[in-house]
Amino acid sequence: MGEDEKDALDALESEAKEWEKDAEIERILNAFRLDAYAVLDLNPGVPESDIKVTYRKKSLLIHPDKTRNPRAPDAFDRLRKAQTELMDEKHRARLDESIADARMLLIRENKWTVDSEELKTPEFAKMWRAKAREVLIEDEHRRRRLMKAMMQEEGREQKRQEEEVEERKRKRQHEQDWEATRDQRIDSWRQFQKGKSGGEKKKKKMKPIG
Repeated sequence: MGEDEKDALDALESEAKEWEKDAEIERILNAFRLDAYAVLDLNPGVPESDIKVTYRKKSLLIHPDKTRNPRAPDAFDRLRKAQTELMDEKHRARLDESIADARMLLIRENKWTVDSEELKTPEFAKMWRAKAREVLIEDEHRRRRLMKAMMQEEGREQKRQEEEVEERKRKRQHEQDWEATRDQRIDSWRQFQKGKSGGEKKKKKMKPIG
């Protein structure tokens, strides 16, 4: 094989790899982001080892340092987030539960049983994925409503605590001001009493007319 032919084949291989990277980047960015399985292109319920292997392969493929695609950083961040979510036991359990709920809703809506043949078809797999999307969106809305309510409650509690702190500050300031003018009040009272007793003495010394 001549040098020119080798260079041409290398160029074709490089172009093919770049196309594969671009395709994977687009797939990740178009995947439903609330479904970490979809982002990693995995089926629900896979073992943890599959998650690690798949993430490693895909992260090496689309790493921003190894492709010219300007959208690679966004895809890489989304891939990493999906892997982190699936490696979190609590998050993965919630995701699995939502996906399982979607399956049961489909069965109930179509009046099937868990043994129905329809559940084994590719069409059901598509329907399940679509229903899971609906369930996950509703779960996310519910989570955000709950978080908003909690933040509002925390805001009210914080406001109440701040008002209590301000009230205590006002009371302390009032006590300090009262204590600071104590000597002045005592002196004023003494002056008043002194003036009062002096007036009484003068009254006694006055002689009656006539």
